[in-house]
Amino acid sequence: MKNRWWVLILLGLLIGVFYGFDWGRFFTLTALKDQREALQQAYQARPFFVLGIYSAAYIVMAALLLPVAVLMTLTAGAMFGLWVGVPVALASATIGATLAFWMARYVLRDAVQRRFGERLEVINKGLERDGVFYLFTLRLAPIFPFFLINALMGLTTLRSTTYFWGSLVGMFAGTVVYVNAGTQLAAITQLSDVMSAAMIVSFVLLAFFPWLARWGVELVKTRRLYARWPKPTHFDRNLIVIGAGAAGLVSAYIAAATRAKVTLIERHKMGGDCLNYGCVPSKALIRTATFLQQVKNSASLGIAQASVDYDFAEVMARVQRVVKTVEPHDSIARYTQLGVEVLQGQATITSPWSVEVNGRILTTRAIVIATGARPIVPNIPGLEAVRYYTSDTIWSLTERPQRLIVLGGGPIGCELAQAFARLDCQVTQVVRSDCLPHEDADAVDLVKAALQADGVKILTQTDVLRCETEDNAQYLIVRGKDGEEMRQQFDALLCAVGRMPRTEGFGLEQLGIPVSNQHTIETNAWLQTIYPNILACGDVAGPYQFTHTAGHQAWYAAVNALFGEFKRFKVDYSVIPRATFTDPEVARVGLSENEAKARGIAFEVTRFDLKDLDRAIADEAAQGFVKVLTVPGKDRMLGVSIVGAHASDLLAEFVLAMKHGLGLNKILSTIHTYPTWSEANKYAAGEWKRAHAPQWLLRWVERYHTKRRGKTGDRTD
Repeated sequence: MKNRWWVLILLGLLIGVFYGFDWGRFFTLTALKDQREALQQAYQARPFFVLGIYSAAYIVMAALLLPVAVLMTLTAGAMFGLWVGVPVALASATIGATLAFWMARYVLRDAVQRRFGERLEVINKGLERDGVFYLFTLRLAPIFPFFLINALMGLTTLRSTTYFWGSLVGMFAGTVVYVNAGTQLAAITQLSDVMSAAMIVSFVLLAFFPWLARWGVELVKTRRLYARWPKPTHFDRNLIVIGAGAAGLVSAYIAAATRAKVTLIERHKMGGDCLNYGCVPSKALIRTATFLQQVKNSASLGIAQASVDYDFAEVMARVQRVVKTVEPHDSIARYTQLGVEVLQGQATITSPWSVEVNGRILTTRAIVIATGARPIVPNIPGLEAVRYYTSDTIWSLTERPQRLIVLGGGPIGCELAQAFARLDCQVTQVVRSDCLPHEDADAVDLVKAALQADGVKILTQTDVLRCETEDNAQYLIVRGKDGEEMRQQFDALLCAVGRMPRTEGFGLEQLGIPVSNQHTIETNAWLQTIYPNILACGDVAGPYQFTHTAGHQAWYAAVNALFGEFKRFKVDYSVIPRATFTDPEVARVGLSENEAKARGIAFEVTRFDLKDLDRAIADEAAQGFVKVLTVPGKDRMLGVSIVGAHASDLLAEFVLAMKHGLGLNKILSTIHTYPTWSEANKYAAGEWKRAHAPQWLLRWVERYHTKRRGKTGDRTD
């Protein structure tokens, strides 16, 4: 960093000398005209020497970001003529621009990326994808000052080679124009004579030609793609939605609400994974497990003795009753009443405009794929010979397993490991790396401590080798971080190692719709596949596997499918909340500390511990914290992590604030009911305010108060 300051100081001195000694007077049109003959004579006398001096001067001035590019390019034409002037000026300008690019990158980029990394992320991604197109456009359009382009581009993540060649090609046309004008210097009275309004417009149009060409190529490719399939002369429906999970239900609901004719196709159960196997049953089980734990800890509430009898089968039956109670919200009857045609059966996309279901061919203007995800069954030797479950099938248990092994340390694995431990199972959790890998260490440590306190044996940094059976006993063979093999006996094995998008079996292969390395359907920013009228949303589209993000994406998919010809909307992933429903809960929105560090984003941390919250103390739940990441010196939030009881509910206030650009000062100035858990958010904002209180003002106010008391001394700072 010290060397960078020296470079910055040196650059400042050189630029200061240029302007301080008024060297700019040598780089005016009048000066060039006056010296033209002398420059030509010097070139004729010593051509290579003059070419070298010219190139060096041009390179240095471009590198110093001095706005003299036009004069230097005119000079090339005046001195060397068109055929020599163009390559010399072009090469010099490109080398100088690249040096300026490098210097801006070396001196300022890291600091700028650290401070504004989150805001620049979209720009960086755009440059990574279309850097040549952007650069070519900027270089061709004379309305953008070249020295400013050099400096600003250096602050991005654009590759140096891309910048060099893009600049070389992009500046060619303008260089030819200015060099040619320099050969006719006598006819120029002012610089604006070189670029008439008509020529500027022509260059701007030329600048956007690559984008138009690209658009045209994409249009031709799309037309060829569609040409393989006969297009119906009329359509039975406006939209067909495949999959009736969270994403599919919301897509169908929006279509029906806008009076479109929509058909929703589900091959199995309405409500998808969340209702039948995920969110709803797991939270029902967690509620019972939490109650049992509260009974066990009743002494902390002043109750001398409490006990409870329960039947495991009845607990699991209650889980199914909860699912049945919620089921009407996602039922065929409800969606039919809303105006959605609901069909049950296996859907197969037979063309961009047709879907086959139950032997019928349905035609449609657009298709939304919302087929969700399924649990991953790991490839473990001997797994098929033992009693194993996934997060889909675990709900069929009616007899409590005495020994349960949970594979996986993600949210599902941690939630169910704790719940079954509280239901008196001996739970061993086997994790390849560590629990909750997307959360910061302070959050993970609290959750692991809570799991272990509930009796969960956690094996981290552990690899699964195989399953074995012996004398009607089942064993999991693992290798620990010390390299030693261990044999873990179990009655049931729960595989909770993740979920894989459902992309097979409904026609993607026949249409050639590509799937990513993460097994998600590849879509653009508008959730469109290679066929613009076929869109995907929810788990099958990624990048998140949350029910709330599936519903969020569904709005964009439905609206873009129905009205994309007039207006399309890019999906907004700027504020995505997440929660793990262990006890304590872990909830987060925005960046974690680990993510901010990995992306080089500067941040400050403000933390409020829940042990100091009155309501948490009264509830015997005073553990955890509220942690806020902010832009250094500002109250704008980059991310919030909450660990503790009701963390998922407390997070909502921060999600709202971040979505609408409200800072911690706004939260601090909002009245929160006492005594409530939500006060934790205000106290966290207060911690930030205290750390950023203007000390100079407080010292002045202290003197004021001292004076008001009639004292002149005895003040302590």
